Amino acid sequence: MKLVCLDCDSTLSSLEGIDELGRLRGPDVFASVERLTTDAMEGRIRIEDIFKLRLDVIRPTRADAEKVGAQYLATVEPSALAMVRAVEQQGWTPLIISGGFRPAIRPLADFLGIARIEAVDLHFAPDGSYAGFDETYPSTRSGGKVEIIATLRREFGPERVVMVGDGVSDLETQPVVDLFVGFGRYVARERVRREAAAFITALSELPALLPA
Repeated sequence: MKLVCLDCDSTLSSLEGIDELGRLRGPDVFASVERLTTDAMEGRIRIEDIFKLRLDVIRPTRADAEKVGAQYLATVEPSALAMVRAVEQQGWTPLIISGGFRPAIRPLADFLGIARIEAVDLHFAPDGSYAGFDETYPSTRSGGKVEIIATLRREFGPERVVMVGDGVSDLETQPVVDLFVGFGRYVARERVRREAAAFITALSELPALLPA
């Protein structure tokens, strides 16, 4: 097995899901959440310092997650579906590793035909109101995607692992994967561009970069 691990927000879709959940609470909440997200993705603040804070402010409901799920579908990267099919034909298994939320990402994963999602679970009360999140999940903290890849290696024993993403949390995986590919179609983060082994601006460029 060979794994190609894809970030979701600002990679498979132009959205940052947490920001869109914040937008549902009005412009002031959106601006605050967006600023925190940007600081985290640029590496100016630790993810764990803001993860719970943002959710405590937003308190997303099941209906909110469904709305953002529909937005992911509407803003999918134009070449994402063709890329997934191409890498599968090359013998790679695509999966999603995200600091976003599994229930919101699931519709996009289904559209792309990606079965495995490594993302944060949201919890809802029977009436659909917010009841917390999985605070133990690795991608809620710095270095979390490194932990997830280590788990995938133990589970599958893949001969190759590639990671693709736009943020510093994705870049952190570079020492533990066979190839890290920075992505800059939506946000070209200078540190990611500078340090990534490869850097692309369209997912259609990915299949040609994958090692044999």
